[in-house]
Amino acid sequence: MPRKVILLSDTRPGHYHVSEGVIAAIKRLRPVEVTRIEVKRKWIVPTRWLRRRINAKSFFPPRMLRMAYRIDAYALPKADLVVSTGGETLMPNICVSRFLGIPSIICGALLRGLGPENFTLTISSYGRDAGSPRHVVALKPSSIDSATLGRPAIVPRYGADRHPLLAGLLIGGNAYPLRYRRHEWERLLGFIADIAKAWGTRWLVSTSRRTPNYVADMIAATAKDESVIARFIDYRSAGPGTLPEIFAKAEIIVCTEDSTTMISEAVSARLPVVGVRPAAHGFKDEEQAYRDFLLSNNWCRVLPIAELSPEALSRALGEIEPLKENPLDILATKLKDRLPQLLSAGD
Repeated sequence: MPRKVILLSDTRPGHYHVSEGVIAAIKRLRPVEVTRIEVKRKWIVPTRWLRRRINAKSFFPPRMLRMAYRIDAYALPKADLVVSTGGETLMPNICVSRFLGIPSIICGALLRGLGPENFTLTISSYGRDAGSPRHVVALKPSSIDSATLGRPAIVPRYGADRHPLLAGLLIGGNAYPLRYRRHEWERLLGFIADIAKAWGTRWLVSTSRRTPNYVADMIAATAKDESVIARFIDYRSAGPGTLPEIFAKAEIIVCTEDSTTMISEAVSARLPVVGVRPAAHGFKDEEQAYRDFLLSNNWCRVLPIAELSPEALSRALGEIEPLKENPLDILATKLKDRLPQLLSAGD
């Protein structure tokens, strides 16, 4: 029997892609049927008021879902599990779980006043949660499957004695407080040309929705030299969903530091990942904790754009130890251990 899952989705790809990763891991264990419900909170309903109502004795999930999120609780399908990611989905997740009487999985950091006791399981990427009975600590889930990408069973180690023939460059853009200046974009493109000349490495380059037009135009000009850029995927014409193509072909990934999702998905694809950081940078505490989690596991390294060179990249690659196992399999095992009645084989 397939497990019926409700996926509560906000409008942020970096959030709902994580939920899709959880469901992809569950599919390793059981067939799954997914009902996707979009969450849009009415702006007139303050978060503080919602938190107070969640813990009130008079709390009635259908009323909150209707008043705050325009979700009809009585129209919800029968389900075995509710999954979501992101602050805007926390309270709808609680409401759906309590109303239907089903387990819940939430991914990411919890808001003050909404502790882990409100959820069956919280998937966290922060080492501080390792001892919590209601947490599973793992790499941020991603639906990208390194097995279907054709990634090698044993990922080669790169460094001074081994250089990649084909590398991926993932370009984002400004995301407060990270700010890239024109001279930094110019230096980054000069760097990949230097790598091409020194190592014979060619690049697969992709931009994103954040990438300024002038930067995309600079890359397009560089791409005329096929000895440097083997393929340029311009987000303006290609749209989203192109990263698997690069992950399938590239031997290493260099990624601008503004996108946690791009870095995390590249790590999930079992690739050596090097982030490149502008002079103007910084992260909120939760985000820095996740970056520290990635670095402490030696899955990636970070280089300032001002210090980019073939030698610096070689040293960084030599320190990276890509994942040996498929992270979807790792997460599936952890979920089965924590939710055996729901996810074990059989009915």
